[in-house]
Amino acid sequence: MNVQPSKKNPDAGVPLPFWLSGFARIRKAALTFTATAGVAVAAVALSYWYKQDALEVEARAQRARNDAHSRLTYAETEKEEIRRFQPAFLELRRKGLAGEERRLDWVESIRQIQEQRRLLPLTYQIDPQQPYRLEQPLPTGDYQLRGSRMKLHMDLLHEMDLFNFLADLRQRSYFAVQDCSLRRTATATPGVQSPALSGDCTLNWLTLTPQPAAPSVPLPGGGKRPALAVLGSAAAPAGSAP
Repeated sequence: MNVQPSKKNPDAGVPLPFWLSGFARIRKAALTFTATAGVAVAAVALSYWYKQDALEVEARAQRARNDAHSRLTYAETEKEEIRRFQPAFLELRRKGLAGEERRLDWVESIRQIQEQRRLLPLTYQIDPQQPYRLEQPLPTGDYQLRGSRMKLHMDLLHEMDLFNFLADLRQRSYFAVQDCSLRRTATATPGVQSPALSGDCTLNWLTLTPQPAAPSVPLPGGGKRPALAVLGSAAAPAGSAP
């Protein structure tokens, strides 16, 4: 009787790896470790995000603090500059250089000087105000230098009448002498106060006014009429600036 040997499963005798056979015992611990590691990584990422957000908030706060400090420093500097230059600015306003032009003040100054100096009759004509350009640029900041041209004619007993008139006028306002000329007149009549000279001058009354919001080209005539006046030895001006 022949006995056939039984066939064995070739895989039945292959032992499982140690880590695989023992995994069942550490499965719970491995899952716990994985979950804990995931939570830890999420916590680290979240804390890093919060840290970056806090740093950004701190940076914004620092920038705001720096801006506030800069504004405060600028305000203090402006306050100090105002305190330092205010007396000079008020003096410029008093003499009519800063602010709107004061044609009536100019006319009144001319009349008073003419009376005080007992000058002979004089005439003048003030043209409309226009931007005044200097040969060399002058920094004026937010202000614009403007000038009103005045043509002045004076009858003089002697040349000092003209010089004294201009000197007195300069004490009361700001102007630039563009040109002056003196001419001898006819021989004076004995016993009569008649002019020996005649003087013609072109003056530019200067004013610093705030810059206009939008630059505009001055039109011919400027929309104003020139002022024409004739002053006698004790007479009020026959005309004044418009």
